Amino acid sequence: MDHRLENDPALDLDDAASLLAPLTELVARAGAAILAVNREAMSIDGKADGSPVTEADLAADRVIAEGLARLFPDVPTLSEERLQLACPPYPGRLFLIDPLDGTKEFVAGRREFTVNIALVEGGVPVLGVVGAPDLGLIWRGLVGRGAERLEMAPDFRIRSVTPIRTRAMPRDGAPWIAAVSRSHGDARTEALIDARPGAVRVPLGSALKLCRVAEGAADLYPRLAPTCEWDIAAGQAVVVAAGGIVTDSQGGAVIYGGHRADFIVPEFIAWGDPTAVPRG
Repeated sequence: MDHRLENDPALDLDDAASLLAPLTELVARAGAAILAVNREAMSIDGKADGSPVTEADLAADRVIAEGLARLFPDVPTLSEERLQLACPPYPGRLFLIDPLDGTKEFVAGRREFTVNIALVEGGVPVLGVVGAPDLGLIWRGLVGRGAERLEMAPDFRIRSVTPIRTRAMPRDGAPWIAAVSRSHGDARTEALIDARPGAVRVPLGSALKLCRVAEGAADLYPRLAPTCEWDIAAGQAVVVAAGGIVTDSQGGAVIYGGHRADFIVPEFIAWGDPTAVPRG
């Protein structure tokens, strides 16, 4: 079915809500393609930046690319695995895709990898779907309409849907819970976490860190070091739809759509409670 999604006028919330089901199905199908790959026998190549790419990354990307081309032919797409086709900047509407976020986790045999699809409008993620196929979970959110967590059956049909919300920042004396990366760390991020009273770190892979903030299991996820737009756009949409906010270290907005030619996000912090963001 062709869902004709024009880049003008501004996206209507009812129209956007109708996208959640087909995008959720695409994420589930991409997850199934990943799990069908034999990790012990798969080929693993290296990218120019030293990061790995596997058969599973490419299989998931094919599912998503074909699906989006069929469903939304009028909207440009940008995938981590097809950067050679990118024509930045994208000032209007854009699907931003990471077909397998957490490839290092996947290669290591861990379950904390995700499939990420975001719809970006004017540089801002407005809709996001994040699937964790090996955990049987999908998080999705539409800014202005809320967010939810889906539990999936082994055949990838939806078993249950639960609305999710971020939580208020800890009261005086209560510990802050910070989602942190298993694979990346930096001194600035560690210092920001240490400044939170009684901070407890919860190591996680991929966009799961953003999803845990969105469902109220963590208070913040800071990364004050570079990452890529496709790593966090879908998770940001889920966090914001659930009541949170994503900013830079000064409380400013994080902009997407290739305004930087390398698609790098220099830094960001996901906050469960917008009132926790330091100002000034």
